[in-house]
Amino acid sequence: MTELTVVKLGGSLLDDVQLRDLAIGAIAERWSVNPNLVVVHGGGKNIDKALAAAGIPKRTVQGLRVTDARTLEIVTGVLAGNVNKSLVSQLAMSGVAAAGFSGADGDTIQATLHPPIDGIDLELVGQVFASDPALALTLLGGGFLPVIASLGMSPEGALLNVNADAAAAAIAIATGATKLVFLTDVEGVLDTNGTIVPSLDMSGAAALLASSAVSGGMKPKLRACLEALAGGVANVVIAGPSRHAASLAGGEGGTHLVAA
Repeated sequence: MTELTVVKLGGSLLDDVQLRDLAIGAIAERWSVNPNLVVVHGGGKNIDKALAAAGIPKRTVQGLRVTDARTLEIVTGVLAGNVNKSLVSQLAMSGVAAAGFSGADGDTIQATLHPPIDGIDLELVGQVFASDPALALTLLGGGFLPVIASLGMSPEGALLNVNADAAAAAIAIATGATKLVFLTDVEGVLDTNGTIVPSLDMSGAAALLASSAVSGGMKPKLRACLEALAGGVANVVIAGPSRHAASLAGGEGGTHLVAA
C-alpha cells in the first residue's frame, strides 16, 4: 500500500457550504491521483443547531463538549447520520466511492471516560486511547474512501462522544499514515500577534499550546497534533480554505508540524 494520508474535516468548515465544497473538491482531486485517504469528521456547528432546536444549552470545557445522555443521542444522530451520509453523498457526486461509518464500528475509535477538567465532569465524553484500523483498511483495499464520524466505544461497549481531532490522530497512528491533514476554516495556527506560524516542531507546538494565543477548539487540535507526531506520523498540517488542495498535495501554506 502506498503512503496513507488521514484528513480531518472540521465541524465549522462543514457548516459553510462554500468552504465544504472546497474541501470536498480537494479530497476528490487528491483521490483521483492517489486513492489512499481516510477522512475523519466532526460536526460541532450542526450539533449546536440540533441541540438548540431541542432546547439543550451548549456546554464546553477547553474545547470539549459536556455530553449527557440526551446530548449523546443528538450527537450520535447528527454525526453518524446527517453529517456522515451527506459527506458520502457529496463525495459520490464528486466521483469518489465513499463508505461512511462511525468510530464505534469495528473498534475504530477506542476510548475511556474523560477525566474531569477543572473539576467539571464531562459525562459521556471519551478520551481516545487506541484505534483498530482493520475496518478502514479493509474498505481502502476494496477501493472505497472511509469516512469516519467521531464517535467512540469504551471497552465495556458504551458509546462515547470523542473529539474529532483526537480521533483523527489515533486513526493516523493506527493506520501507519505518513501524513495527517486538518482541513479547517482558519488558515493555520496563530501566534500571540495573530500571525500564522508556518512551521512548528513538537517543543514549539507545546509552548504555543501553553500560551494565551491558543484557545477554544485549537487546544484539542494542537494536542492531537502532538499525539500524532509522538505516535510516528511524520507530517502534520493545519490548513485553511485557500490551502486545502495544496496541503493534500504536499504544497506549502498553513502550519506544518514535524517531530523535530
